[in-house]
Amino acid sequence: MSQLSRRAFIATGLGAFATLVASAAVARAHAPAAMRGERSSTPQSRPHPDPRPGITGANVASARQLAAAPALIPLFDAVRAIPEIADGIRCRCGCADIPGYRSLLSCYEGADAMARECRTCQAEGRLASRLGKSGKSLDEIRAAIDRKFQ
Repeated sequence: MSQLSRRAFIATGLGAFATLVASAAVARAHAPAAMRGERSSTPQSRPHPDPRPGITGANVASARQLAAAPALIPLFDAVRAIPEIADGIRCRCGCADIPGYRSLLSCYEGADAMARECRTCQAEGRLASRLGKSGKSLDEIRAAIDRKFQ
């Protein structure tokens, strides 16, 4: 086995380090905005979806699925009660760029619901629920979310 000179060893190490840094930068640039801690695009360039006819909150994570996060149960229950509103709001955390996510309602669905961890999804859900309970229309709620999360 041949030995590397000190200069060759340092050059090889620096090359490997540069490759690692470049790979991480490329991966970050291609990651969805939500995973980079950024918002996706502006509200004006990404319109809110139309709520699906007959949409329900049946797929919103249940209290049993949220047993490890009991403080979130009231929020998930509140979003479950307004599926036609939550399904008509484009979440502004960037998750709309991830396949399988279409609306704020998507953030609350399933055992691994994004809203379990994402503070933006949680804040949007709280705002939508509060405004929905106060009688605001979907358009008024969308406008409030756009103002707060743009």
